[in-house]
Amino acid sequence: MKVVFFGSPASALPTFKKLLAAGHRIKLVIAQPDKPRGRGKKLVLSPVKSLAQELNLPCFQPPKIRKDPLAFQKIKNIRPDLIVVVAYGQIIPDSIIYLPQYNSVNLHFSLLPKYRGASPVQWALLNGEERTGITIFQLNEKMDEGDILSQEEVKIFPRERAFELEDRLAEMGAELLVRTISQIDKIVPLKQNHAQATYAPKLKKEDGRIDWTKDALFIDRQVRAFNPWPSTFAFFYEKRIKIHEGKDKGKLPCLSSPGKILAVSKEGIEICCGGTTSYLIQKIQPENKKEMHAYAFSHGAAIKIGDTFT
Repeated sequence: MKVVFFGSPASALPTFKKLLAAGHRIKLVIAQPDKPRGRGKKLVLSPVKSLAQELNLPCFQPPKIRKDPLAFQKIKNIRPDLIVVVAYGQIIPDSIIYLPQYNSVNLHFSLLPKYRGASPVQWALLNGEERTGITIFQLNEKMDEGDILSQEEVKIFPRERAFELEDRLAEMGAELLVRTISQIDKIVPLKQNHAQATYAPKLKKEDGRIDWTKDALFIDRQVRAFNPWPSTFAFFYEKRIKIHEGKDKGKLPCLSSPGKILAVSKEGIEICCGGTTSYLIQKIQPENKKEMHAYAFSHGAAIKIGDTFT
């Protein structure tokens, strides 16, 4: 098939590559505009654009595709059989969705109608789901509400972090999407049950702030769900500290105030949390420094029992 591919982040790359490996011809790539990163605000290419350039495939980056007539014209000129969308990050207008012979299909990292929205992997982990999955569905004018073409359920591993789960789903989703396209003439689309819909809104940096009055199990899920972005953080003597890894230590033998440091050892820094539970910080990143083991940080910061993370 002649395909126009919409996507930007690394999670879209497995599908991009498997479409080509299956013999489909990607005639145009649509990606998000390059974004400034770091202190120098240097423009950084998205992973999808980088691969498109390596393969000498044309790439167009409209800031707002709904208001860009040139995007429509470029796609129309190609006369694609299908549009494939993976983690593109913009609402695509009807004029483009229904342009190809087989319209447009989207790979979504959840079992729709659960976790519609921009951050399904993160919210599934945060909510303590034991299973999630991938869905191939037909795009329509509403967010993640199109008819389902195929689905596959996936078990979430006990200590899995967001980037690890997303990597697995991206690989499995790419395989499922290629199989789905090969049978697209035979599949009878299934309408979603909108009454069962749940939502996974886009994350903000502030969502990563730890509230030590929450129990340690929730904090453990938060740390895993928001790794690597937006990351979880707390403050120690007014300095922001990112928390990259840790674990729930369960119930405490005695009561203490949430945020208080209970113990410091080679294993890490143990913090009192809500519900008389405690959380062990194992890997940490102080402000303007590299990631390090929490025990090493405790020496440099002269941490002692009774100090408080806020």
